[in-house]
Amino acid sequence: MDQIHHKFIHIRGLKLHVADIGTGPNVVVFLHGFPEIWFSWRHQMIALAGAGYRAIAPDYRGYGLSDSPPEPDKATFSDLLADLLGILDELGLAKVFLVAKDFGARPAYLFAILHPERVLGVITLGVPYVPPGPSLYHKYLPEGFYILRWQEPGRAEADFGRLDAKTVVRNIYILFSRNEIPIAEKNQEIMDLVEPSTPLPPWITEEDLATYGALYEKSGFQTALKVPYRSIGEEFNLPDPIAKVPALLIVGGQDYFLKFPGVEDLIKTEKVKEFAPNLEITSIPEGTHFVQEQFPERVNQLILEFLGKHI
Repeated sequence: MDQIHHKFIHIRGLKLHVADIGTGPNVVVFLHGFPEIWFSWRHQMIALAGAGYRAIAPDYRGYGLSDSPPEPDKATFSDLLADLLGILDELGLAKVFLVAKDFGARPAYLFAILHPERVLGVITLGVPYVPPGPSLYHKYLPEGFYILRWQEPGRAEADFGRLDAKTVVRNIYILFSRNEIPIAEKNQEIMDLVEPSTPLPPWITEEDLATYGALYEKSGFQTALKVPYRSIGEEFNLPDPIAKVPALLIVGGQDYFLKFPGVEDLIKTEKVKEFAPNLEITSIPEGTHFVQEQFPERVNQLILEFLGKHI
């Protein structure tokens, strides 16, 4: 870990944190999900640097060591796209591969559509690309569905605020490592779905969790609740909603996201290729939502194979 360098780049009025390792001519930029930050890519960054690549992982605005925007409740996915473009320009990176996890899939694919000249390929973990549209979760999932709860202004803040940041991250890691969608009863909050005595998954350590906890103590959860959860229905002016870039989807077979309405069918029938025609799909059957931390060697190998084909 001490091989990874840390720098701060001034982008659009904010100081954004970027982790950076390797000196190869081919560059891979990692985009995290929630409740993650750059640190969730530690295994991949070290492996790629060892294979001759340069690996870069920013913290989004309002996450980790990056500055929070002055008005977190106005943050958008479009901000993430503009920040990414600013980071590439500031670092002098003409063309990169993007590797994204969870909601990071959206900015990765949208960036590839809006700036195709800057992207060699896109790899996403768990989440396929579908063109943005209005959120329909309220039609298909009950009121206690965690995203609906977290979209409600003030509710997640009150729920999380009962606990320290490390415990919030612990609970979310435990919930998201299961293969069922987190849904609370009417008299429960999402944090109540995890008993204090529940052990961590074996592939994350207390030391890892302390790193996440310390970073969320700094950043808080305000921007993270706005992007992604309260920005899901954001509209984008896309010239063409089809992502033509070479792409790979790595699916954990035990990822709870597969239980979202229509997702498993979209992937298994390969209907998702209507939106990303140059997509390959591969599965790690035992993998959960955090497959890159759970099975780092397998994920690293899949990433390296894809990169090797598209340099």
